[in-house]
Amino acid sequence: MSGQCVITREITVAKGLFAPGHLGELTRIVPFEMVDAVLAETNASQRRLRKLPARVVVYLLLAATLFEECGYPGVWRKLTAALDSIPIPTITGAALWDARTRLGVRPMRALFDLLRGPASAIRTNGARWKGMLTVAIDGTYLDVPDSPMHRTRLGKGSNQYATSGYPQICLTTLVACGTRAVIDAAFGPRSSGETVYGKRLMRSLHHGMIVLLDRGFATNTFLTAVAGTEAAFVARLSAIRKPPVLARYDDGSFLSRIGHLDVRVIECEITITTPTGRRTGLYRLATSLLDARRYPALDLVRLYHERWETESAYFEIKKSMLGRRVLRSKTWAGIAQEVYALLSTYQALRIAITDATGTVPNTDPDRASFSIALQTARDQIIQAAGVIADTVIDLVGTIGRAVLDQLMPTRRLRVSPRAVKRPLSRYAYKSLKVDRHTYQATLSINIVTPTISP
Repeated sequence: MSGQCVITREITVAKGLFAPGHLGELTRIVPFEMVDAVLAETNASQRRLRKLPARVVVYLLLAATLFEECGYPGVWRKLTAALDSIPIPTITGAALWDARTRLGVRPMRALFDLLRGPASAIRTNGARWKGMLTVAIDGTYLDVPDSPMHRTRLGKGSNQYATSGYPQICLTTLVACGTRAVIDAAFGPRSSGETVYGKRLMRSLHHGMIVLLDRGFATNTFLTAVAGTEAAFVARLSAIRKPPVLARYDDGSFLSRIGHLDVRVIECEITITTPTGRRTGLYRLATSLLDARRYPALDLVRLYHERWETESAYFEIKKSMLGRRVLRSKTWAGIAQEVYALLSTYQALRIAITDATGTVPNTDPDRASFSIALQTARDQIIQAAGVIADTVIDLVGTIGRAVLDQLMPTRRLRVSPRAVKRPLSRYAYKSLKVDRHTYQATLSINIVTPTISP
């Protein structure tokens, strides 16, 4: 066989009808035992062995979030692409729909509950600030199919001309800023608002956390609820608030009160300088950390910038994974099932990234490329590679090595204008003269002493 070579590869998967149930190398993070335990806990295990066992359906839903451009039959072909040497039953689209309906939402919610968390160790670089785990709460919107059932339950957006766009759900998450892992999540109709779902996340807040909050969450009731969990917070206040000055601190901050809650308020001017010019904005932050010596105002202002890690997490979920596509299911149970699968797979990728960067001292997880991890995970599924670990445990794995081989440089301060992600016209920014370039920037912070008197 001159000029040719034969490559053979050994693939180890589950036996029989369970063989298509895998997530490539991510199966080591979401192992068979975990899925079987979830199915048993939620009474979702099959009573008889079907062509599509419940465990296989769970992995199908997880894999579907990595191949959003495919329908479920296409995802099935990805899962079985490397299994041509073993008999695989022929599965129709209707059979896949019946299997997803039979599985229900509870197993996927229970699986997410097992996977969710900060995905960091005590020594994970950038995960903690002064010994406290840095987290943030924020919300985003996901489009769902424009079906009569969704229109009835969720409604649609409208303007002065007509009703337009897709029905949407509001997804609110508690994100670990250092790893961008999802600690908890809640979602529902957009009409309820992100603060309603944010209150459901209080179960995951506790002493030893510092929570970063945007203006939308800086209400009296919400801040009081956060303080009740014994977690510290830093929240941006809206411009219309005029908090009273009860006492002044040497660092320029002052003691105030929001509702029945004592807080420390920091007023500052932040100036951002780019090659195109300079822009200055006035910010007012409130924190439950009243010790000005231990938690200086300037340090808290710098910390607050970490809140934007939630936006990076949403970008990875909505752009990198979903490709800004509409969710698949036309039923509410199917949407809930899909969202929990999406969050579970995203969390598995984040765990793989954090585990890999943790093997290199002083490496911040935000230097790891999520896109590289995502593409490698997809390849591993198609190849059915790394499904079952060898006798010698590989702590980094193929996904981890791909990430570590192409680490990004240490992050630099950059600014980019916010823009509508799905505008009515993709060329509107030209007529509006919107600059869509990203620029390197320098930032200066000036703590402002309040002019109002005690």
